[in-house]
Amino acid sequence: MLSRVANSLYWMVRYIERADNLARLIEVNGQLLLDHERLDSERLRAFWKPIILSTGDEALFAEHYSEAGSVEVIRFLTDDRKNPSSIVSSIAQARENARMVRDQLSEELWEELNSLYLFINSRDGEMLLAADPTRYYETIRRATFAFHGIAAASIARTEAWEFMDLGRHLERADKTTRFLDITSFLPESEVPGNGAVTFHWTAILRSCGALGAFRAAHRGEPTAETVVGFLIFSHQFPRSVRFCVDRIDRNLHSISGGPRGTYTNDAERVAGRLLGELAYGSPGEVLASGLHEYLDQTQEKFNSIGEELFRTYVLLPDANNNRPPIPAANMSAVVAWQMAQQQQ
Repeated sequence: MLSRVANSLYWMVRYIERADNLARLIEVNGQLLLDHERLDSERLRAFWKPIILSTGDEALFAEHYSEAGSVEVIRFLTDDRKNPSSIVSSIAQARENARMVRDQLSEELWEELNSLYLFINSRDGEMLLAADPTRYYETIRRATFAFHGIAAASIARTEAWEFMDLGRHLERADKTTRFLDITSFLPESEVPGNGAVTFHWTAILRSCGALGAFRAAHRGEPTAETVVGFLIFSHQFPRSVRFCVDRIDRNLHSISGGPRGTYTNDAERVAGRLLGELAYGSPGEVLASGLHEYLDQTQEKFNSIGEELFRTYVLLPDANNNRPPIPAANMSAVVAWQMAQQQQ
């Protein structure tokens, strides 16, 4: 497969998954706050600011907003086109990548993505966001579900599918860790498990679509250990980090043709090592060593997988041999670089 085609398919699905996760995060947390109307403006800011910190976009947010209240954070994550990772920006970039490889997609898949793009840029979409945000985010989520379902039903299980599936699970794993990391930035008085507010763990589970599955596996109220164990180490729940990394490892080896348990490139090496750590890790070890530190290191490994995937399958050999360094902790730089490479 041409590297340009593989790259566009990979990013098309990553951006769709990103839009879905952000819509889920905003909708869930907005609804939960309605159940806690006693929160004053200061505590509301203390609730929303950690969401920005967990995404790693605090510098960009600070350039355009002076406060981190609910209105500002929701605007930044939803329809702020100055934020390249907002829902609107993500859908636009997904459509642009799809447009460049339209011959690789089924008509139904293109129509679903194009309809979603037209909706977010329409007057009806703007009015719905202003009048009924819950329905707006639900519309986006249902469209992304339809997109994934149509893709699963209409794309042959070739290299094209492997790159698409790889993008989906890498983005999903990253967002699961970032949702968990929100608790790391809460004020001490709000930290779940310290005798204060405990609805944050429920919000995180709902943001990951995991509350029903969690309740089926665990009795009682969510705790730090049970939620961390479920969202990081479960080998059955499809949004857990371990489940996603297992799929990433499978995708990488399907693309290279090498047997699992070995590696032929650095993307496979990093993914395989991370999968081993997840297979033998435990929530107790994570909490003892520090949840934020663990999640931060895991996100760096996701970035490394993405960078090495780009270097192995997208860069031409000559460019790969003379490549400039990529900041390891700055995934947005990788995105900008790969988009520039596509247009050359």
